[in-house]
Amino acid sequence: MMIRGVSMVKAMGVALLYVSVLWVVPQECAGKSVLSRNSSTSPPLPQRPSSVNVGALFTYDSFIGRAAKPAFKAAMDDVNADQTVLKGTKLNIVFQDSNCSGFIGTMGALQLMETQVVAAIGPQSSGIAHMISYVANELHVPLLSFAATDPTLSSLQYPYFLRTTQNDYFQMQAITDFISYSGWRQVIAIYVDDEYGRNGVSILSDALAKKRSKISYKAAITPGADSTSIESLLVSVNLMASRVYVVHVNPDSGLNVFSVAKSLGMMGNGYVWIATDWLPTAIDSMEPVDSETMDLLQGVVAFRHYTAESSMKRQFKERWKNGFNSYALYAYDSVWLIARALDGFFRENSTITFSNDQRLHKTSDSSIQLSALNVFNEGEKLLKIILGMNHTGVSGPIQFDSERNRVNPAYEVLNVEGSGPRRVGYWSNHSGLSVVTPETLYSKPPNTSTANQRLHGIIWPGEVTKPPRGWVFPNNGKPLKIAVPNRVSYKDYVSKDKNPPGVRGYCIDVFEAAIELLPYPVPRNYILYGDGKKNPSYDSLINDVVADSFDVAVGDITITTNRTRFVDFTQPFIESGLVVVAPVKVAKSSPWSFLKPFTIEMWAVTGAFFLFVGAIVWILEHRFNHEFRGPPRRQLITIFWRKHSEHIREAGVNHMVIRGSDHQLKLHS
Repeated sequence: MMIRGVSMVKAMGVALLYVSVLWVVPQECAGKSVLSRNSSTSPPLPQRPSSVNVGALFTYDSFIGRAAKPAFKAAMDDVNADQTVLKGTKLNIVFQDSNCSGFIGTMGALQLMETQVVAAIGPQSSGIAHMISYVANELHVPLLSFAATDPTLSSLQYPYFLRTTQNDYFQMQAITDFISYSGWRQVIAIYVDDEYGRNGVSILSDALAKKRSKISYKAAITPGADSTSIESLLVSVNLMASRVYVVHVNPDSGLNVFSVAKSLGMMGNGYVWIATDWLPTAIDSMEPVDSETMDLLQGVVAFRHYTAESSMKRQFKERWKNGFNSYALYAYDSVWLIARALDGFFRENSTITFSNDQRLHKTSDSSIQLSALNVFNEGEKLLKIILGMNHTGVSGPIQFDSERNRVNPAYEVLNVEGSGPRRVGYWSNHSGLSVVTPETLYSKPPNTSTANQRLHGIIWPGEVTKPPRGWVFPNNGKPLKIAVPNRVSYKDYVSKDKNPPGVRGYCIDVFEAAIELLPYPVPRNYILYGDGKKNPSYDSLINDVVADSFDVAVGDITITTNRTRFVDFTQPFIESGLVVVAPVKVAKSSPWSFLKPFTIEMWAVTGAFFLFVGAIVWILEHRFNHEFRGPPRRQLITIFWRKHSEHIREAGVNHMVIRGSDHQLKLHS
């Protein structure tokens, strides 16, 4: 029994040891596993994709497209060759030709989105940009346009749209400053009838109104119009008064306008032609420019996007043989902007993912496979990174303001003469018109005052250096409507008259005399203002002139500060106020001039009183004063002398009277 017990005890001990080992080892292993998990770092970083797709939508066969396509390819090659940017991720650009068609451009945009692009560059047409911006908004794909300059492409309506070129809002401000600088008050706008043309001219009209100028006529050209239609349009505008034309059309068809104008004799002396940036784009793309084209454009003033000179820009231009224009710079910078933004996107450990849009799946019954379009989930984040970028490209500093426009917009002012355009100055929203490069003025306080505006001399059409007047009397023009107050008082100023011209008065005579001094006839009609029963309100008359009910007002109208804010006055020819009118006589010196202060009657009365007082003094003094005695002659002399001395002595007395309540003290000196 004892042996069995010992054996059993040993057996139980071995069993307990085995169980304890089995229990301890798993616990240790479990502890090691927990320790291993706790001591490990954060999850591994997401790997960058091997490639990303970026779309490019534009018209291949156009001045802008022929410059943009090689710029896109050059930028893609440069980005992929630079290992410091995307760090192994290849950038692919998917091209689509919009073919100058809104419908084809929209379909091309949808085809781009099927390739899961993370951003799209383009289009060059503002009209197409309006349509495909809705696609970008729906799929959350940032849309960067390098050529759509329409000012109405706002960030409020199209939150995923931004432009890497300049906004036409600033170009119209530059043209307005130039028109104001030249002293013209009315212009005629010739524009292409699409979103680009209409909206640009609308901004120009608003800007001119702030300068108290206006567009007197808007001449719209149908897109793709032939020479016959353009000729008919120019013939009609040539009959109007204004000779200042602002041409805002497309670069591919705009030269036809000047060709027709040349044939109609509208490129000679007295005419002013101002072209927006489309003309420098066309000229730069045609290098070398033929002499016939330059002959059409002599004297034209044009505005070109200004890009500061730099080593990057010079190296980029050296890679071009021909067809280079400023939009090539914007296209190149657009690719680099997306590449740098993607690099920042990946450095924030972000990944590219797409998801289905359930609203698009509801259209699955249609033959158009919209369900193949996916939403870029991180599109908003990438857009914010793009908007926050701040670097320098070949077109200059790339940075966006709160309205998603590029900062520091600037333009070159060009004058076409001889064999090509000549720069006569610059414009920027910082300093207005200047002969100094804009970047040199950014360090100084903004100054857009009228006195600060400067440009070099301009050769105008007809090879004249004097700025044209800018207007003529139109062949089909209407006479001036001149308002004349129909007064009931002070009719010598203005009043109704039965004889032609129906009014008369001093103000009418002055106005007619000024008209006679003009070297040209002025047809005019005088219109009475008021009912003739009471004087009309002159403030109402001023308001009617402002509202274009009348062209001119002639009358005794007072110049006030408030009225000068709305209308222009001539120099005043009547001074108002109280005056004293007296005849002018030449004064002659005379020894008896001391008698002039009094009349003869006054002197007679004074002499009579003199004798009367002298007699009283003689009566009182004769009996007691021996000086009043003697011969009569002596007594008369004494009377006159004493009386005269009394007058002199009384006149020289200085005295002060102190008056109290019950006495008076008189002090003599």
